[in-house]
Amino acid sequence: MKRCAWAGDDPLYVAYHDAEWGVPARDDRRLFEFLILEGAQAGLSWITILRKRENYRRAFDGFDPEKIARYTPKKIARLMRDPGIVRNRLKIEGAVANARAFLKVQDEFDGFGRYLWNFVGGTPIQNRRRTLRHIPARTRESDAMSKDMKKRGFKFVGSTICYAYMQACGMVNDHLVDCFRHRTVARMVR
Repeated sequence: MKRCAWAGDDPLYVAYHDAEWGVPARDDRRLFEFLILEGAQAGLSWITILRKRENYRRAFDGFDPEKIARYTPKKIARLMRDPGIVRNRLKIEGAVANARAFLKVQDEFDGFGRYLWNFVGGTPIQNRRRTLRHIPARTRESDAMSKDMKKRGFKFVGSTICYAYMQACGMVNDHLVDCFRHRTVARMVR
């Protein structure tokens, strides 16, 4: 069974590749979780974040944006002492800012997913890439998403992070054409 080469042989990475990466996510809680995790990943490897994912769920109240939006400086200080997450003040404060911005967007668009999926016309972009080097770090869609999210107060949403987010959430199918998941994910348009 052929997989995208980036999945390697780490069981956690393989499971993520095989079950989650590229699957269209429309549930607001799941989209928020990936937003927080992608922000935490900035400058680090994704496997580092996957290994800390359960700790993030615990530390960030199950990725409940309403709870996170109310985090106080005292709670942020506690998170800064939590060895199970990335203890970077800017990233932690960014998660709080993102929760607040997320709730505003959710209100304005009657759901965060409705807002987010507009950047790809509501349907996943189906790419047919043959090698990892053909996968871009950013696209015009991720540029537009980044620009709009920054305007709305989101943090850690540069175009490269937005593109990784789009891949994770299934807004784009970047499984390589010879990967066994490409065809399956391509059929998951809704």
